[in-house]
Amino acid sequence: MKNYLILIALCVSFFACKEEKKTVVEDVAEKITYKSFGKEIQADDAIASKSMLGHYKVIKAGDSIPSKMTIKVKEVCKAKGCWMTADLGDGNEVMVKFKDYGFFMPKDIAGKDVIINGMAYVKEVPVDEQRHYAEDKGASKAEIEAITEPKRTFSFEADGVLLAETE
Repeated sequence: MKNYLILIALCVSFFACKEEKKTVVEDVAEKITYKSFGKEIQADDAIASKSMLGHYKVIKAGDSIPSKMTIKVKEVCKAKGCWMTADLGDGNEVMVKFKDYGFFMPKDIAGKDVIINGMAYVKEVPVDEQRHYAEDKGASKAEIEAITEPKRTFSFEADGVLLAETE
């Protein structure tokens, strides 16, 4: 009788451990890690870029709101990584700069997901500043000279960024 109890206990332990191992493997497959830049931030509570677009449409030029959002990087400054643009949806994009130029992003992260934390604001960008950014991203002389009017843009000053790295 004692041998049967030991055998049953071993079988239960074996199957219990096997099930636990399966759960751990599934969790690891979905795990996302982040590389941190600037101020240390947490990945939770970030809103989607498309949701943020609704907020941007009601912000007046000069106003700002504290925000944390998940975005997909479109472009990064080719000179130093000192700014990036990201898609907000519906043909809109956001220009992201980094607080006090305290940190820069890698120049090869176009297409990657990031979480940014900081202040969202709407800005009227003067012609000379637009031309500077066009030059940074390698636009032709004709493209740069075609910029002749100020432009209302969605902007973001990030104090912390998390770059998603899937495992």
